[in-house]
Order: sequence, then structure tokens, then C-alpha cells
Amino acid sequence: MAVLDGIGHALAIGASMGWEILWALVLGFFLSAVVQAVVSKQEISRLLPDDSPRSIAVATGLGAASSSCSYAAVALARALFRKGAHFTAAMAFAIASTNLVVELGIILALLMGWQFTLAEFVGGPVMILLVALLFRLFLDRRIVEAARRQADRGVAGTMEGHAAMDMSVPRQGSIWKRLASPAGFTATSHLFVMDWAAVWRDIVGGLLIAGAFAAWVPDSLLRVFFLDAHPLAAALWGPLIGPLVAVISFVCSIGNVPLAAALWNGGISFGGVVSFVFADLIIIPILLIYRKYYGTAMAVRIFGFFYLAMAGAGYVIELVFRPLGLIPATRSATVTDGGVSWNYTTWLNIAFLVFAAVLVVRFVRTGGVPMLRMMGGDPGRTTHGR
Repeated sequence: MAVLDGIGHALAIGASMGWEILWALVLGFFLSAVVQAVVSKQEISRLLPDDSPRSIAVATGLGAASSSCSYAAVALARALFRKGAHFTAAMAFAIASTNLVVELGIILALLMGWQFTLAEFVGGPVMILLVALLFRLFLDRRIVEAARRQADRGVAGTMEGHAAMDMSVPRQGSIWKRLASPAGFTATSHLFVMDWAAVWRDIVGGLLIAGAFAAWVPDSLLRVFFLDAHPLAAALWGPLIGPLVAVISFVCSIGNVPLAAALWNGGISFGGVVSFVFADLIIIPILLIYRKYYGTAMAVRIFGFFYLAMAGAGYVIELVFRPLGLIPATRSATVTDGGVSWNYTTWLNIAFLVFAAVLVVRFVRTGGVPMLRMMGGDPGRTTHGR
């Protein structure tokens, strides 16, 4: 009976956190779909010809606009690389498309506080800058050429079909006119549903892991592990251990925010939370995909450089935010099993669920269902008419 009670408690925490963020997820994915509807993936490769500051900045901006789950992001990065984009720019695009997106910022603000959202949008560019510098200084041209040969083999990973689809509206008229057109409404609905289909497993998995973590792991144990009683040691330890916790958690994309909330309440440093959230691109399944895409030598370097950049971004955030008084004084992230009550969250959830239903109906009525079967397919065989 105690085991069942423990499982029920963990599920209640996960469900309660999911209810708290539901409306924000719908809003975030809708805004992301609107942006993607007017940004063509076919245009991206030619805008990323090198690793110059301009190309890296463009890659960052386009990545933030092209919200993706982690698996789709790495698949799209390879597609851009194969089409001529510079390898470093393609990696910057992948980082931005999972770590600088609006839905991630909204969920961070709801569960953990606006300071964490600010840290995301400050730390993300820092991480991309560090990755670009590390690649330029230490990535051998021979490794890049070997990676290109491996990439051109087209070995399938995960979410290949989703990465290959381009559902943007043709450039005819202003942005608002395109979005208000029937084609714009259809494209937005397709992108909305496809993005949900790409990340729902990560979101549910993250909520379940966070619920189990909060219910079963004592805070006292976590505070010892994260050196909470020693502020300086904790600040040094957090950004180093944060990405490693992410590697073994198998949770990526937005799904790692609930676990980040549990870790924050458990004593990990502010910079450690930042490095943990950024580490969705080095979890074990994605590392194995890198090996398929680019070969072992490049996969090892991606892991090493990404890890250093994630930890470095965590340290930068810690050093900048602490003197400015931007690190919360209390650890009060939303990790609760309070259930559903008639408050503003419930009313917002109802309203946004109705709005989501409208988009889903449009998706179904305009031939969207067959696309779901192509999401994990071979990009060489995946096509999508507008």
C-alpha cells in the first residue's frame, strides 16, 4: 500500500504541474507556429554560409523562430549542413531552436520565476558564442569533412520527417495578410499540431520524472549532493553537474523544466539550473544520433564542446546575476500536488483548450493526419504540399 501511495503522490505532483503550465504551452506553441508559418526552411541554408558573427547571429534568430523538439532540431541541423550551411552555424541553429524559444521562457516563468526566463535569453546566446569559439579554435577541418561524408550517407535518426517538412506560407503579400489567409490558418494549425506531436512525450516524461523526483527524493539528500550549505562550492559545482544530470535523465526540450524546478527546490545553484536546462542536446539518445549523423569522432567533440559551453554559460549567468540581485532569495518553484481549483489557471486552461481544439479541427480537415505518419520517416521520401 505504501508503494501505491508513493506512486499516486508522484503522479499527483506531475499532473498538478502539468495543469499549471497547460495554457502557457498552448500559447507558446501557437506563437511558435505563427512565426514558422512565415519563415521558410528552404531559405535558411543559404543564409548560413560560414561561421562569421553575422551567420551565427542569423542562425540564432532563425533557430529561435523555428521552434523544435530536440530530436527534430538535430535532424534539421543535419539537413541544413547537407544543403551547404556551415557546420557551426547549423549547430547554433539547433541550440537556439530548443533553448531560445518563447514556450520555454513562458514555462520557466510560470514554474520558477521570471529570473529564470531572463537567464534563458541571456545564457542561450552566451552558450552559442562559446560553442562557436570552441569549434573555430579546436575543430579540425578533417573532422568536419569526415562528418560531411557521414551526413551525406543520410542515415536515419529520429524525427526526420518532421525536420524535412516545410509548411511555411509562400511570400505573397504582407506577413499579416499571409497569416490571415486560409493558407496561413492551415499552415499555423499544421505547425501547432506537429510541434505538439513532436514534444508531448518529452513533456509527459518530464512531468513524470519531476513528480517522482519531488515525491521520492528527500530535499535533505539533494541539498547535500548540491553542496547547498556551502554557497561558493555550490556555485562552482552546479554548472558542472547540471548537464550531467540532464544527460542521464533522458528528458529533453520543454520536458526538462519541471525537473529543473525540482532540482532548484532541492538545492542546485542558479547557474546549475541554467546549464541543466541547456543540456537537452547532449542526452544519451541524442548523442547516439550524433554518432549516426556525423561519426564517432564528431559526436565526441560535439558532446565535449557543448558540455563546456553549457557549463560556461551557467558560470556567466551566476557571475552576472548574483551581483545584480537577480537570483531568487527563496527556492519556491511550483512543485505541488494541489490539484485543480477554480482560479485563473483553470479558466485560462479552458479558454486555450477551446482555442487548441479549433486548430486541431483545422489540422484534421486539411489533410494533417497523414502527416503524423511521416514525422519519423526518411527525409528522402518525405514531402508535403502546401
